[in-house]
Amino acid sequence: MFYKRATALAVTAMLAGGAAWADCGISGVEGTVNVLGNEFPAIQAVIGRASECSSDSLTIESNLTKEHKELQVPALTANPSEYTAALVANGTISALLKDDLIRPLNDLIDQYGSGIGDTQKITIDGDVMAIAFMANAQHMMYRTDILEQAGVEVPTTYEDVIDAAAAIREKGLMEHPLTGTYKSGWNLGEEFVNLYLGYGGELFMSGTAEPDIRNEDAIAALNMMKSLTEFMNPDYLTFDSTAAVAEFEQGKAAMMNMWGSRAGSVIDEEGAADGVIENVGFAAAPTVAGGSTPATTLWWDGFTIPRNISDADAAATFQTLVSSLNADMANENGEAAVWLIEGYIPTAADDGVLASARGGAKPYPMLPYVGLLHTALGAELVEFLQGSEDAEKALSDVEAAYVAAAKEGGYL
Repeated sequence: MFYKRATALAVTAMLAGGAAWADCGISGVEGTVNVLGNEFPAIQAVIGRASECSSDSLTIESNLTKEHKELQVPALTANPSEYTAALVANGTISALLKDDLIRPLNDLIDQYGSGIGDTQKITIDGDVMAIAFMANAQHMMYRTDILEQAGVEVPTTYEDVIDAAAAIREKGLMEHPLTGTYKSGWNLGEEFVNLYLGYGGELFMSGTAEPDIRNEDAIAALNMMKSLTEFMNPDYLTFDSTAAVAEFEQGKAAMMNMWGSRAGSVIDEEGAADGVIENVGFAAAPTVAGGSTPATTLWWDGFTIPRNISDADAAATFQTLVSSLNADMANENGEAAVWLIEGYIPTAADDGVLASARGGAKPYPMLPYVGLLHTALGAELVEFLQGSEDAEKALSDVEAAYVAAAKEGGYL
């Protein structure tokens, strides 16, 4: 299977490479650009810069939505595709590859991408299938003042996180000192993946699509998740990134393992309670159970071009998006992402992601069937956290749901 031969990207190398473009950088381009992608500040910055290339002959539109993962496959399956670009990550490109919905970018790079660094090229079997423009990971964000008042150090392990949360509560500083992205569905599945890999677990039997999640490491990961939720808002199963950031900004939480791409929105002086911004610190994601690897996954975000569009629109879209990935855009939005762009100057908000990467955090698997397991985790772990079933039963339900989906998809 060609996925197994995908180029492995070292994040530390990715951080050093990229493309340098002056301003809009293109002229005389004709066609339609319509981008489907996730909605967070870094993506908005890229699309905002790309929109500056709009002209009488070049139409630029976008649909940035949290539901982008559900929309991608049907939208790109249409002929012609409903969009001329899909913004993806290593956890979402697999579905597009599986159904052969995106085109190789080699020819477009030869014509218009001389400044794109090799470390940005997501290469599979010799074909560049995506251009990465930012790195991401979850990392620890904390309130320095609250930890100091509680008399605890910055947590470096999840065991430390629990001890710190207990101390904060005991001193009456906060009732729910911890927040996180535990919303049922994708977010909850990601939290399990992060912790399970931190324990040293593997999602699949080596070289196969057979699940490998019914073991002591998986049970330990679930029990740790349950312990952490005891210090969270009782509605934690509704908390995605936006809700968790809001909880932190409002001064209702002192610690959270949050995406690097959200760090800028915490320290941007918009919506934060008094005393929050000046006391925010960043660190690597915590380790767990005596391990040395941060319990998080490394991600890249980038763009792909659908097969089912005209060559003219493909060229217009490629040139427009590449032109938006310049050092000026990146440095103007430095707190929104760890940009993979030449000339970008890292900010303090990058420290946690960089620390997680340097600590050896594992990349999220770029496998065509990993999304099916992720979906099963996000759906089937809810009852365990609610206390209506034990860890063994929850993992059994996850395995059954995944196996059924994998058989239907032809992976098992």
